[in-house]
Amino acid sequence: MLRHAGAAVSRECCGGDDTQPSPVASPRTLQGGESQVVDPGALAAPVPTSRWWRDRSILVPLGAGLLLALGYALEWSGAGAAAAVVLAASLLVGASTFVPGAVRRLARGRLGVGLLMTVAAVGAVLLGHVGEAAALAFLFSIAEALEDRAMDRAKAGLRSLLSLVPETATVSRLSGDEVVPVAEVRELDLLVVRAGERLATDGVVAQGRSSMDASAVTGESIPVEVAPGDAVAAGSINGSGTLLVEATASGTENSLTTIVRLVEQAHQRKGDRARVADRIARPLVPAVLVAAALVALGGAFTDDPGLWVERALVVLVAASPCALAIAVPVTVISAIGSASRFGVVITSGQAFERLGAVSVVAFDKTGTLTQNRPTVVEVATADGIDRDAVLEAAAALEARSTHPLASAVLAAHPAPPVVDDAHELAGQGLTGTVHGAAVRVGSPRWVDPGLLEERCARMEADGMTVVVVEVGGRPAGLLGIRDELRPEAAAAVAGLHAQGIETVMLTGDNPRTAAALARTVGIADVRAQQLPTDKAAAVDALGARGVTAMVGDGINDAPALATAGVGIAMGATGSAAAVESADVTFTGSDLRLIPQALAHARRGHVIMTQNIVLALLVVVVLVPLALTGTVALAGVVLVHELAEVLIIANGVRASRGRPALPGLPAADVPVPATALTR
Repeated sequence: MLRHAGAAVSRECCGGDDTQPSPVASPRTLQGGESQVVDPGALAAPVPTSRWWRDRSILVPLGAGLLLALGYALEWSGAGAAAAVVLAASLLVGASTFVPGAVRRLARGRLGVGLLMTVAAVGAVLLGHVGEAAALAFLFSIAEALEDRAMDRAKAGLRSLLSLVPETATVSRLSGDEVVPVAEVRELDLLVVRAGERLATDGVVAQGRSSMDASAVTGESIPVEVAPGDAVAAGSINGSGTLLVEATASGTENSLTTIVRLVEQAHQRKGDRARVADRIARPLVPAVLVAAALVALGGAFTDDPGLWVERALVVLVAASPCALAIAVPVTVISAIGSASRFGVVITSGQAFERLGAVSVVAFDKTGTLTQNRPTVVEVATADGIDRDAVLEAAAALEARSTHPLASAVLAAHPAPPVVDDAHELAGQGLTGTVHGAAVRVGSPRWVDPGLLEERCARMEADGMTVVVVEVGGRPAGLLGIRDELRPEAAAAVAGLHAQGIETVMLTGDNPRTAAALARTVGIADVRAQQLPTDKAAAVDALGARGVTAMVGDGINDAPALATAGVGIAMGATGSAAAVESADVTFTGSDLRLIPQALAHARRGHVIMTQNIVLALLVVVVLVPLALTGTVALAGVVLVHELAEVLIIANGVRASRGRPALPGLPAADVPVPATALTR
């Protein structure tokens, strides 16, 4: 049963037994602060929310309700003695769901709404209102059961993430293929992944070509073609070919188990509004007890003290803050669980609430707005020089270099000739001999572009990094290299602007290149030549405009991510430092998730506000009615618990899937982005 675990968020106030463990995997803390990994072998099988007719937490309150209905029927038929027995049985059955927990908490010096309900039920019995006490116990117990079930359903989506890990994996050994439990998979194991199988852990393709469907993990619906050297994520489904994958993580500590652990941590930490609700609810419990005692004592000086004792009991029930205690947590858990299913991992309730209040989004450039994959996008040649000859000469030298630009040139000409006497001058370029001719390849600051200078200036103005190729002492051509903008970047920025959110670019690149990219993507505020400390300071200053989110993926973004009101890491390609510093991690790389995640959080923000207002309104309305005797005990119980069920139902609305935002078309044509500097 998940009943007690699912209700953990509200037990602080509502008085349940909070000694049961949470059902979602999380690392246990060992001595010295070491974390124990999540074992998918023990946790991968989903923990089902049982059918209601098999769930004892539902059947017990329903039994109390049936007895209550039978008792009232007997009472109306005139069978008073039988009715009293049946109503007493109904009271005992209903009270069994909350009285033991309330007593245990009281023994530990902790008060809760369960204690208020217990006192009210005992008082009603002493006053001879067994029927009202039974009604109170039934309604409170059924509301608690429905709340618990709603919480369990909200957490079921998190457990389903672990079900994406298969129970076994096929490991290639020297003695042959061996099927082992996933928990026994170790880093560097060679996994055989056949067509249609799920990958047991993160890895790199060592042999074979296929396509991988990672939609359940990243939220991206288009399968990705993979070949030797490509990274693949745990939980992805292999397409038509058989792959040999070298594991880069163990079966118990991979990207998928990390996601589950992060989301579980979100359940254990409450946001600002949850703490506001608790700050109201916790002192309200003893305050209600004192207020009820004062009403009862005041009635001792009247002609009918029994009437005022009864009203004190009604006040006790009317002012119970259980609805306030669950108003925020049920919304936060529902929304965080839903977000995790479309590729957005939110690490805390506090982060979720701040995400819903974001008014400024700051973007890193390289690897975030751009693909971080330099490409030759233009080749200019001198008169009489062939384009392929320029590429061939440049590729021959770049084959001896480890600079990021080298891979772009080699991708454009993958079969370079042999070069003699090659040398690389750091920060300038390379020299060597190709086909007997002296060749230099480097920046325009080192190799004079000569007659191609005007063409070089135009290419640089378009945001390209220009490489000059000189053959035999004369400029032979120019290579324009650019890190292409992600195809969905402009649509993502437009989606943020449509929600009234400001955007800023923070980049270490030069102002000219940064401005060219900003114009293309639609960002007006550009901060160029930013060091990591400069980015952090800029994010801190942007906080004056409102809650600021920083989106990045590199180690140099970690200070800014930690400084921001909400740090958002592009986890699919991001560095470990960026992910650890962030409050929100995207398991995929589609930037359109950013406006969708913010819209999802804003919707949850509205629902939380609605719940808090409704919970307070219930108390404000019912207490005066209870004091004046306008509403009896049974009526107060009914209104109060129905309001609680309404709050739960409203909170669960936050679990709806990703919002469909207008104006976010899938852009499938690469758009020029920015240059790299050698």
